[in-house]
Amino acid sequence: MVTKQFSGSPEDADLRRADSLAREIFSDVANKWALLIIEALGERTLRFGEVRDEVEGISHKMLTQNLRMLERNGLVVRTVHPTVPPKVEYTLTEPGRALRATVDLMCDWTHRYLGDIETSRAGFETA
Repeated sequence: MVTKQFSGSPEDADLRRADSLAREIFSDVANKWALLIIEALGERTLRFGEVRDEVEGISHKMLTQNLRMLERNGLVVRTVHPTVPPKVEYTLTEPGRALRATVDLMCDWTHRYLGDIETSRAGFETA
């Protein structure tokens, strides 16, 4: 995967442009697994298996891919302890914790409007 380059100020990062680094980052973090991993980590440091246990339904492969992507984007730090077997832990960075505040708002929104969405879907399916 070729990473897009960014030059200029953050205000110039236009999500509407196909070649925008901001769009690439948005695409990376705006997937269900990334959002759930960010929420699961919260203020904690977790091992791989603990993250997997927190994010029900995620496969080993998907968790690995998303943790690598989050690390690549500077949202998660991966710490390897020199033990046998190696102990690997994941923690949100400062930008990751800041993004978590937005994820928390999305979770709150989901809880608040879940009933409305269920009602709308039920009406849509019978139409």
